[in-house]
Amino acid sequence: MAALQTASKHMRAPRQAASKGSRRELARALVGALALAGLVACGSGGAPNVAAPRPQSGPESTQSNEPARAKRHMIAAANPLAAEAGLEILREGGSALDAAIAAQMVLNLVEPQSSGIGGGGFLVHFSEASGDIVAYDGRETAPATATPDRFVDANGEAMPFFDAVVGGLSVGVPGLLRMLEAAHRNHGKLPWRRLFEPAIGLAENGFSISARLHTSIAADTHLGTFDAARAYFFTPAGEAKAAGTTLVNRPFAETLRTIAEEGAGAFYAGEIARDIVRTVRGAARHPSDMTEDDLAAYEAKARAPLCLPYRFWLVCGMPPPTSGAIATLQTLGILQEFDLGALKPDSARAVHLIAEASRLAFADRDTFVADSDFVPVPVAALLDPRYLVERAKAISPDRSMGRAAPGDVLAQSGLAAGAESERGISTTHLSVVDAGGNTLALTSSIEGTFGSRLMVRGFLLNNQLTDFSFLPERDGAPVANRVEGGKRPRSSMAPTIVFDGSGRPVLVVGSPGGPSIIGFVVKTLIGVLDWGRNIQEAVAAAHFVNRNGATDLELGTPIEALKPELEALGHEVTLRVLSSGLHAIAITEDGLLGGADPRREGRALGD
Repeated sequence: MAALQTASKHMRAPRQAASKGSRRELARALVGALALAGLVACGSGGAPNVAAPRPQSGPESTQSNEPARAKRHMIAAANPLAAEAGLEILREGGSALDAAIAAQMVLNLVEPQSSGIGGGGFLVHFSEASGDIVAYDGRETAPATATPDRFVDANGEAMPFFDAVVGGLSVGVPGLLRMLEAAHRNHGKLPWRRLFEPAIGLAENGFSISARLHTSIAADTHLGTFDAARAYFFTPAGEAKAAGTTLVNRPFAETLRTIAEEGAGAFYAGEIARDIVRTVRGAARHPSDMTEDDLAAYEAKARAPLCLPYRFWLVCGMPPPTSGAIATLQTLGILQEFDLGALKPDSARAVHLIAEASRLAFADRDTFVADSDFVPVPVAALLDPRYLVERAKAISPDRSMGRAAPGDVLAQSGLAAGAESERGISTTHLSVVDAGGNTLALTSSIEGTFGSRLMVRGFLLNNQLTDFSFLPERDGAPVANRVEGGKRPRSSMAPTIVFDGSGRPVLVVGSPGGPSIIGFVVKTLIGVLDWGRNIQEAVAAAHFVNRNGATDLELGTPIEALKPELEALGHEVTLRVLSSGLHAIAITEDGLLGGADPRREGRALGD
């Protein structure tokens, strides 16, 4: 254990100067760090001659927690129809990226409350042939004329959340299609137009409303606010259309057909763009200032991934404007100072340590992380293993620290903490591995359930701008995540790929869940890497989350029983429904193992 901690101190935080990382460089750095700690030896050529352990099925495996299995390729996605569309593309020889696009278009149709072309996303892609890892940023942007007081009322107070959400003011310039098109140019194999065919067919011929979609419609008190959404999701009597009802969406089919034939540019200019602007500017509630120029100017960005060693592995994810990778890597980096593998899984002691590490990560996240094109985010300092070792010293094994403060070494930044809403849970995640070994993690979102509730041409528009901090200042200091024109709001999305010591991917994972995404992903990674759970067990395991406040335990699960023990350690404990949608793939010596979150309706499929 001490040697592993020493290894982490020799591993420098990654730079963000390039838009991609090399598997070989990352593996060399990781194995070099382990070699300095005396854990492994390097051959004369400097290449690693040992590999880190690869995830295996744990001894606790049961029939109900058996993962899906495949040898060649696999997709895990949040709806069976989407997973089937992705598998169809993989069987035709399509790449992981091709399958992800096909599945995402179907998700827009069958899971419209969560994601779609009216929103944005983040994608981490690993290319087996080149060894490159690229992070694609398709996060929405604020209109150019947006100002920091966008969500401040006449009294100088933050607007009530749903007052801000419903209508045009919350809509950011969508980024999903630009991101997917850019990634397809680099990693696609099948023609762009082919990838839209499954969703077009379902939109024209109809699909059955799932129980989850029906429940979401029935529970939403704002969806009927606007005519287009009310006509599509409700009966003439105003009731939510029943589960099993066939839903046809010909306007969406026509929209997809145009994009399939003309490319993403048809979304960002021309009739589709004009309809988007007309809808948000003409909204009956809180009309927007978005213009056609805002849409035409949108750019997806390829960014350098963020990677940090954890035990024998290298964990990689998205840089800002999402906080997902920074907070996940900080939490794991802090936990390297503790031997979690020696603790009973899901025990009070283990949950205590993980929750305390998460407090520290969220204290830094809320203060320092925002769109790095607008705010200087101290990424290298936040992920410096020496800094994380110091942060770990704040954790007592016997008592909760309560609310954590941001790190002292960064206290001179002049920024104030500002947390976004915790309600942005309507997101989706899919993971794909293709026959060539290419691997990707895609998390996409329209933010809240059904986004802004504004519908145009068969798809919903996001409310992602409510992921900005509503108040632009705190105690006279600017909030890093304040609204600014052209800026991307902070996210918690955390698409993640894990590599072993030889640079081979071993795990791909992500989840919806708002700021709780970070806790969901950390729990799953620890479940596999520290506790030896198979991927389905790790995904299904009960949640525990701390966002630098109360420690949330998943309602209705065995982990509720930890409440008295954690309270005795000084935790404020709440029992909550924690709505994840983890979809993951473990890559083992024996093939691919898929995990689909039982809290949703997803599926892992492969051959």
